[in-house]
Amino acid sequence: MSRPLFATIHLDSMQHNLAQARTCAPLAKIWAVVKADAYGHGLERALRGFASADGLALVELESAIRLRQLGWIKPILLLEGFFEAADVPLLAEHNIATAVHSIEQVKLLEYTQLYRPIDVYLKMNTGMNRLGFPPAEYAAAWQRLHAIRDVRSITHMTHFANADELEHPRLTIAEQVRRFQLGAADLAGERSLSNSGGVLHQAELADQLSNDWVRPGIMLYGGTPGGRSAQEFGLRPTMTLRSEVIGIQHIGPGDTVGYGSRFEAEGPMTIGVVACGYADGYPRSAPHGTPVIVDGVRTTLVGRVSMDMMTVDLTPIPNARIGSKVTLWGDGLPIDDVAQAAGTIGYELMCALAPRVRVTEGRLGTDG
Repeated sequence: MSRPLFATIHLDSMQHNLAQARTCAPLAKIWAVVKADAYGHGLERALRGFASADGLALVELESAIRLRQLGWIKPILLLEGFFEAADVPLLAEHNIATAVHSIEQVKLLEYTQLYRPIDVYLKMNTGMNRLGFPPAEYAAAWQRLHAIRDVRSITHMTHFANADELEHPRLTIAEQVRRFQLGAADLAGERSLSNSGGVLHQAELADQLSNDWVRPGIMLYGGTPGGRSAQEFGLRPTMTLRSEVIGIQHIGPGDTVGYGSRFEAEGPMTIGVVACGYADGYPRSAPHGTPVIVDGVRTTLVGRVSMDMMTVDLTPIPNARIGSKVTLWGDGLPIDDVAQAAGTIGYELMCALAPRVRVTEGRLGTDG
């Protein structure tokens, strides 16, 4: 009998969330972001869940090639670009578009002859201060790329630092857009600005943003970058992590639970042991009070998460037993709620799902 822990991927929710992105940005083409093995959901599943996307975007060249091998014929974009000269011919061979964010990448393209041209997304640093050319240097980089015979097209791109908070006190979207427009003024080419936050707030930003391509990521997987909840945006969870109660303990006042004896009972309690721990991808940082669902009833984590197990409060669920079903996130329990309690973000929980967790497919609202 296999350990009773499994993740269910809801392809119907992936399709629904992509449709929500189109509703938010109806005039833009969509890069569905599938980096990190499609946020832990699997590239093969992403191909089916996002089959109607206009393109797939990621950061791993080997995964981009894998998408071609799996039969994806529409555009693919490398969001971080290429890393060495040997990568460049592979872009042409597999018809993969690439971000260009540094003068070193421009030079490699100048000195590499390709058997067919490639498409380039030239990245501007408008305040994120990770990758990209400053606005004052952007036009010169564009001119150099434009002069390269094997560059077929140049799309202008930037990345928002605070798209979840439209009026961020340090850096607003409006200010980043202003810098972008200044740096790309009078330069030909399509534009791609919006990540999930920008897409979700597209209506509020309609007078500021002009996207030919948008790049939704976390929203496609039923999470949000912050601000309102996924449910408020009409998004559905795409991954449900479930387990079972494998042990029950009855404790009294003053008894402690778990490593470090950090949780102490104030009165009589029933404690359930659940087959899931940090080696499965559940955050060890999750504190007492982190929500879980047992037999359809919302309760809480108690004690410290260990490698293979965690303990939950079964006191409000008197009929709980060995084998009771436990939802750790997903259907009925937003992953963002768990992430917030653990001091992290839903992205990390999805991407941290361990290889030893069995993965199945099922429609949302079923047991998978």
